[in-house]
Amino acid sequence: MLKADVTKSLRVLLMCLAGLFPATGSHAETLADTLESAYRNSGLLEQNRALLRAADEDVASAISRLRPILRWSSRVSYVYDEGQDSFGRDFDTDQGDLSVGLTAEWLLYDFGRSAFRTEATKETVLATRQRLRSIEQEVLFRAVQAHANVIRTQNIVNLRRNNLSVIRRELNAAENRFRIGEITETDVFQAEARLASAESGLTAAERELEFARDAYKVAVGREPGRLKPISQMPDPDMTEQAAKSIALSSHPTIQEIQHQIKAADLAAEAARKELLPTINLFGEVNIEEEITSGTDFGRRGQVGVEMSGPIYQGGGLNAAIRKAIAQRDAARGELISASRQVEQRVGNAFARMQAAQLTLKSSRDEVKASELSFEGVKNEARFGSRTTLDILQSEQILLNARIVQVEAQIDLQLSSYNILASIGQLTVEDLNLDVTTYDPAAYYKLVKDAPSSLSAQGRKLDRVLEALGK
Repeated sequence: MLKADVTKSLRVLLMCLAGLFPATGSHAETLADTLESAYRNSGLLEQNRALLRAADEDVASAISRLRPILRWSSRVSYVYDEGQDSFGRDFDTDQGDLSVGLTAEWLLYDFGRSAFRTEATKETVLATRQRLRSIEQEVLFRAVQAHANVIRTQNIVNLRRNNLSVIRRELNAAENRFRIGEITETDVFQAEARLASAESGLTAAERELEFARDAYKVAVGREPGRLKPISQMPDPDMTEQAAKSIALSSHPTIQEIQHQIKAADLAAEAARKELLPTINLFGEVNIEEEITSGTDFGRRGQVGVEMSGPIYQGGGLNAAIRKAIAQRDAARGELISASRQVEQRVGNAFARMQAAQLTLKSSRDEVKASELSFEGVKNEARFGSRTTLDILQSEQILLNARIVQVEAQIDLQLSSYNILASIGQLTVEDLNLDVTTYDPAAYYKLVKDAPSSLSAQGRKLDRVLEALGK
């Protein structure tokens, strides 16, 4: 119930931040467009989907060990012999033989060893699915960062361009006032120095925008178009403690390690069963014929039950048992560490959001005060009570305040999505993105029974593999 309530609250759209960035047109790309492209184009997701399919095949391999094993063999031989016997008589003989055989072997009982291994591989599949969820969150959060950073750097470029235009006007005004003797040449030099600084700042900002666009291409798989600002944030009514509770129960990293622990437990049980015997049913049929004369023909067959087991293997089996137990204990320790890290990430995400909220509020007040101060300094300068340097310093203070406001807003937006990622709910399904999602269980359903290529299930699997390879 708590998870449902929080998930619902996380999807509430808050439009209070949209006023800072104007809309860029009907064809501007939304954050959802960016996330959908990142999901479709991610090579990292393709890689881990293939790794999941490989883990699915391990289940098929484990299942196959419980089934009969049939082998056939055939042999054709020709023998030629020529020489003299002990009485000095010459002789030569030749003989051709053909044999065809069929052997069968079937595991009857191994005290649950194979069953434990099969269940362990199934747990590994479930763990790999959770790893894929973690990768999906990573891909989507990188896309959010890329989208936000392009908007941030673009807005800073716009602010610096506007600042450059203002300083140019101030330089022209200073030159005019110098001509009529209102100010000294030093004031003109100060305006020229500030203009050069503004041009340098704009160049650096434009370079940062280029870097941000390149990072966007890496994260999303295509060049950015005209991006709309982000307006989605989690509801602030969600408490940090509630978020931590959800993260500890549903974060993919936690669930992945939990499945790894179960797999390690099952592997340890399977290792213990290696000390017990194995019972197999076996059978063999052979047909032999002499093909040179066609006179000799024979058939031979046998069927039986074999029980075998280890007596002494130099301590290797006991070492394997201890190793499996140690791996299980290591997974348990990893779960403790991961739980603490997940809680820490949730706490950090909330702390960043709170810091960004305070910074945004104070920056808005600072921008408002700086705008009033700038206008007042300009008016006072007309009456000679302020210098050109005062105007330039006031403009620089206003620019810095506006940049801080832009940074704080982006930090607030990113922190909201960081909260979603920290509790394990930054997925395509959670965000309701309009994109065809990858079903991690679909391939498993096709291969879990280890179908042969001749069966209907096997032919369907071949078609799926062909589609994946395109």
